[in-house]
Amino acid sequence: MATYPFPQVKRLASIQKATPLEKFEIKIGLEIHIQLTALNTKLFCGCSADYRGKAPNTFVCPVCLGLPGSLPVLNKRAVDLAIMVALALNSQISSRTVFYRKNYFYVDMPKNFQISQYDKAGGVPLSIGGWVDFEVNGTVKRVRIRRLQLEEDPARLHYPGTIDSSPYTLVDYNRAGIALLEIVTEPDITSADEARLFLQKLRSIVEHLGVSNGDLQGSMRCDANISLQGGKRVEIKNISSFREVKRALQYEIIRQKQLLRRGSVVKQETRHWDDNRRITISLRTKETESDYRYFPEPDLVPVEISEDWIKELQSKMPELPDARKTRLVKEYGIPEYDAGVLTGSKALADFFEECCQLYSDAKKISNWIMTDLTRYLKELGIEISEAKIRPKHLTDMLKLIDKGEISGKIAKTVLSKMVRSGESPKRIIQKEKLIKISSKEQIQTVVDKVFEEFPKAVQDAKTDQNAINYLVGQVMHKTRGRADPEITNKLIREKLAKYSTR
Repeated sequence: MATYPFPQVKRLASIQKATPLEKFEIKIGLEIHIQLTALNTKLFCGCSADYRGKAPNTFVCPVCLGLPGSLPVLNKRAVDLAIMVALALNSQISSRTVFYRKNYFYVDMPKNFQISQYDKAGGVPLSIGGWVDFEVNGTVKRVRIRRLQLEEDPARLHYPGTIDSSPYTLVDYNRAGIALLEIVTEPDITSADEARLFLQKLRSIVEHLGVSNGDLQGSMRCDANISLQGGKRVEIKNISSFREVKRALQYEIIRQKQLLRRGSVVKQETRHWDDNRRITISLRTKETESDYRYFPEPDLVPVEISEDWIKELQSKMPELPDARKTRLVKEYGIPEYDAGVLTGSKALADFFEECCQLYSDAKKISNWIMTDLTRYLKELGIEISEAKIRPKHLTDMLKLIDKGEISGKIAKTVLSKMVRSGESPKRIIQKEKLIKISSKEQIQTVVDKVFEEFPKAVQDAKTDQNAINYLVGQVMHKTRGRADPEITNKLIREKLAKYSTR
């Protein structure tokens, strides 16, 4: 039975289980904020963008702190990277784009306004329109892009305890002014699963472009707008990672369904996602655009984007996930499904291709990556780029299997330890004493013991294949997976044949 650590989740789950689920129409639109981590400096000043792990409030200057008399200067490389993303998302790039001031008074914004872009009242974002295609249960889903714009990141806030109980707020302005790319979708998403798959595809695109490293904490964040059955739109803020988006949306869908079933009204509001308690918390009544008092940024000139500029960047575009998927199928002969899984992460696809340079059986490589390797990564909660295993480790292990030095079962243990330690397979095998037992005499001794300990299974094995498998499993258990499975199976069947002739 599932357990729920927080009463709010338990209450909603129990109501959902007791009440038949009506077909509520769900509309979800996302606002994705992607840090351009390929940049060395912030969007409008020369402060280092490498702020992670540094002492708070040390990477700041008069510009990113908004001190009187300071003037912003646009980072041209940021515009280059943003245009490349727009091209990859099939978006229409504006020939002339301008920056606006989005005014709001909050501790994370030192200037009390954010330099951003706007698509109304004369505002022109970097690009408009476009789409992203991705697969959902074997069918292609298209989510339309409304606009793509450049803006500066606010400061990072830290709340001792929870946001609604913390006695004070700590602020680190090192992040203030980091270049952000905001991608706003149309409300084409209809479930939490679709949102997760869309974000995975988007992350793969920006990583293949080389504009952002999704492994860095906080480099890709998301606000989600969700409404049910034509009701009011609720915005969920501060979803710190793509991994949490699905959880936040699942919770909010349940919460709004219960309100509608009871005849209550869903308020238009902004809610905070608490990823520790796994609940959303009301922050404030949802602002309207007029509350932000947008107006053109007077200290920045409009940016003219010529066709030559676009063509130059287009010529430098790297291979994108869909093209890479097609190439992997053609070049390595792996199924489309395998190629789709691998290209879902640039780092995973890179790992696969490096392995293929060292070992000839691409299908065997993809099988081990997609099953055991990804499972171990998930258990540790890390990405392939954070693991200590290297392509040579995996291919050396596969060669040991081919030579008959280790079994497939032993290899799973070796792989698990390689992910954690980064040691070579031979070193792990020697240290853990995992060398495969191929001696018939040694295995026969263990088989004899198993037959003595499990007489009922022996009796059943005369007519039941599952019982034979059980006996094989017991031998493997006693030898810690080291017994050669073929020899083990043969010896067990030979011993069973002797029993049946008695």
